[in-house]
Amino acid sequence: MKIFRNFDVSASALTAERLRMDIISSNVANADTTRTQGGGPYRRKVVVFEVAKNGGVRVNRIQEDLSTPSQLIYQPEHPDANADGWVEYPNVVLVNEMVDMLAATRAYEANIAALNATKSMMSSALNIGRE
Repeated sequence: MKIFRNFDVSASALTAERLRMDIISSNVANADTTRTQGGGPYRRKVVVFEVAKNGGVRVNRIQEDLSTPSQLIYQPEHPDANADGWVEYPNVVLVNEMVDMLAATRAYEANIAALNATKSMMSSALNIGRE
């Protein structure tokens, strides 16, 4: 039945939005990380979605945000300061991360509502035969 496909679509979106929330949480946690294993400050990461074969959504990739520049702050006493006293901080803007988190949360909630609506329709359809 095609009605079961609705479950697959909503479930895929829930999984994708959960990963998006995890990546946003990682961005917030690393907002002050000035030194990574690869050298330099942490780079904000973003999730790129694509349409899945079942009509749902899936994560295509997680990529670094190269469009937002790093922040330079003058702190000559900081251990990661350059010769001129400037420290390169991550390109994470906490306000933007909170907005992204709210959007991901709302999308998650919308997919839960869609799952519940599908479940309710299936239950109502089953109850028609009982009456």
